[in-house]
Amino acid sequence: MTEKQRSFMKMAIDLSRSGMDQGKGGPFGCVIVKNDQVIGIGSNSVLATNDPTAHAEVVAIRDACKNLDHFQLEGCEVYTSCEPCPMCLGAIYWARPSKVFYANDKNDAAEAGFDDQFIYEEIEMTDSERRIPFQQMMKEEAKTVFEEWITKQNKTLY
Repeated sequence: MTEKQRSFMKMAIDLSRSGMDQGKGGPFGCVIVKNDQVIGIGSNSVLATNDPTAHAEVVAIRDACKNLDHFQLEGCEVYTSCEPCPMCLGAIYWARPSKVFYANDKNDAAEAGFDDQFIYEEIEMTDSERRIPFQQMMKEEAKTVFEEWITKQNKTLY
């Protein structure tokens, strides 16, 4: 890891502490960098915003995309104080950065009371086996919108 990369990770760790100390949410911070410039930052803000999706990575992705005026993070690096949870992992893949660096891992998070393993397990279950039951309905009606998307001429792919 280079000194610049270490400084970006230190920023993410500092954000995790400051957000926690301010009562914004749990001890998680994230910095997004492009061409050695910070373009997005975030700390967990679940408590401050009453938004369960306001994890550090999601907050930082939103900030970076707003600053880039683009919905993807091509050519960017993500520095996060902890290995991303399943939701953040999905958001990261949708954003398409070049690389992700993390400090704590999911086992460290579990020891601190943030155990995401059950979500990984839920993903593999059938709808009826999940803790929160899922039920598919009105598939044919919804499928027509997908069919319209397939033939739409002026769409932006992502």
